[in-house]
Amino acid sequence: MYQYKGKEYPCCASLTMGVIGGKWKTVILYHLINKTLRYNELRKEMPTVTERTLSLQLKTLEDDGIVKRKVYTSKPPLKVEYSLTDFGKTLIPIIQSIADWGVYVVEQKSETLA
Repeated sequence: MYQYKGKEYPCCASLTMGVIGGKWKTVILYHLINKTLRYNELRKEMPTVTERTLSLQLKTLEDDGIVKRKVYTSKPPLKVEYSLTDFGKTLIPIIQSIADWGVYVVEQKSETLA
């Protein structure tokens, strides 16, 4: 049994999926691999996500120390940027592998799945 942030997980894979699983977290992380994005830029990358869901997922990723939120208040309008933390960057190989597998499915298996 593994414990992380007050939750118990039956195995290490379960813990990983508990942190980055779900419909949107991995997508958010994928878009932040190579660049820092403002909220609206991230929203444009994921047009089908609701504002509420995106905000909640970003907050959860921030609470887990995976995403960094930087607020610029020097002059209006308020500017908020999101990027991966050093801890979040340790997920890059995993996220990239997930994305690569998706490309593989589209290229190699899409005809057989239809």
